[in-house]
Amino acid sequence: METEQARAGSQGDSPQRTLDDGRVELTDSSQIAGSRFYNDELAPTPIEQRRWTTYNYAALWIGMAFCIPSYMLAAGLVTIGMNWVQAFITITAGNLVVLIPMLLNSHAGTKYGIPFPVFARAFFGLRGANLAALLRAFIACGWFGIQTWIGGQATYAIIGSLAGDGWRDAAALAGQPWTLWLAFALFWAVQMVIIWRGMEAVRKLENWAAPLMVAGLLLLLGYMLVKAGGLGPVLSQPSELGWGLGFWAVFTPSLMAMIAFWATLSLNMPDFTRFGAGQRTQATGQILGLPTSMSAIALLSILITSASAVVFGEPIWNPVDLISQLPNPVAVLVGLAIIILATISTNLAANVVSPSYDFSNALPRLISFRVGGLITGVIGVLIMPWELLANERIYIFGWLQFYGGVLAAVAGVLVGGYWIRNRTRLELTELYREGGAYWFTGGWDWRALVATVVGAVLAVGGAYSAPNPDGSPGGPFPEDGLIAFLKVLYDYSWVVGIVAAMTVYLLLCAFGGRGAPSAAPTSPAVAPASATVTEGEASV
Repeated sequence: METEQARAGSQGDSPQRTLDDGRVELTDSSQIAGSRFYNDELAPTPIEQRRWTTYNYAALWIGMAFCIPSYMLAAGLVTIGMNWVQAFITITAGNLVVLIPMLLNSHAGTKYGIPFPVFARAFFGLRGANLAALLRAFIACGWFGIQTWIGGQATYAIIGSLAGDGWRDAAALAGQPWTLWLAFALFWAVQMVIIWRGMEAVRKLENWAAPLMVAGLLLLLGYMLVKAGGLGPVLSQPSELGWGLGFWAVFTPSLMAMIAFWATLSLNMPDFTRFGAGQRTQATGQILGLPTSMSAIALLSILITSASAVVFGEPIWNPVDLISQLPNPVAVLVGLAIIILATISTNLAANVVSPSYDFSNALPRLISFRVGGLITGVIGVLIMPWELLANERIYIFGWLQFYGGVLAAVAGVLVGGYWIRNRTRLELTELYREGGAYWFTGGWDWRALVATVVGAVLAVGGAYSAPNPDGSPGGPFPEDGLIAFLKVLYDYSWVVGIVAAMTVYLLLCAFGGRGAPSAAPTSPAVAPASATVTEGEASV
């Protein structure tokens, strides 16, 4: 609870006030409560509800990082020919790079208590923000589908180990046993029930699911190392790519894919940092949580996958398939159960919560947070995730690298607008007011739209799929690229997208007429935050 001194500091004409730790609170929402761009989920989080600690953010990242797609990310690099050192360097470098825009965008969530779709309104406009939000939302839907398919596979394997061949060898439907489709549907339904309980349920699940996943992977690693004869045979496996041109030709697009893996969260971390007790709290939690947890699961995945090549003669990149081959049925059941819990944990935090806000932002009066979660679930199925996991090359160079370039363009506008153009200053009520400072032209800022399109086209216009070693098509794109002369840029898709979009946006704001306001229209009152900030807290 706030002190009387803090309450007194809120008096004044401004509907928002700034606490002495830099966070801003909306003190009077009556002016915007009737706006069609406002609802309870999109409203700024009150100071008394911003309680997430460093532990909560670290645990959130551990829970999201220790998931099967993260595992398959590292395993896929081993499968395409990297040795354990090359794969580890690639993943670690990618996560250090993506942490930069993630922390830059997280700042707005903590400072103003606003989710990503509302944050984007300051630069895209109240209506234009739907473009940025829905781009991110549809990609999150794809991730939801991927995670749900993996969870459905684990559910199918668990039931099969108990029910026997009748379940595993059921009649095929659309290329898969009908029982696998049933398991997929059951796993989908369980997640929809959980998300209906809201954000607090997500935080509670994160706090205990992540340690269980870590323990399960350590046990699996120990078993595989024993079967492989120790670390020696695993670490001594040579790289199929070497360290010459063959490696660097794969390293650059792989690095872009590693960055893209968390490109969605680099945009919408305000959805979580809006609940933070302070800037240092959220930043420290993320710095401790993301690079360390991703490096840890990468190392575990690389070692386990390399050991599987020694034990089974070829690397097995899907942990569901690997665990299903264990001789001990109890170990199979426990391992697959851990996969299910970890998958639910990640899906709720990373792939349902945020697009729920995005869909709610598009139609605030019609779509609540819960309805947005159901929409996410339906679209996640329609995207056909089983096709995205057909092989490691489609997963890494088709899915990850392509969408990473698109979202990088959005990130370029947000980072350039918030930190360079606006100098981190926003006016809260204007983010919900039709005809206000962020209305621009009919609710759209054409400068942000043009910058996003230019950045995205340059980043992924040359998307191509290299052929497989046997000469067959290696992915969904033509070998010469969608736009041939842009093919050379696709290997650098994320960097091209963020740099190009930011540059174009700032140039248009400087020379293209009326752009985003460079400062908040009013000067809010300042009040102390002694009652709401942990001792020793400071703004970042």
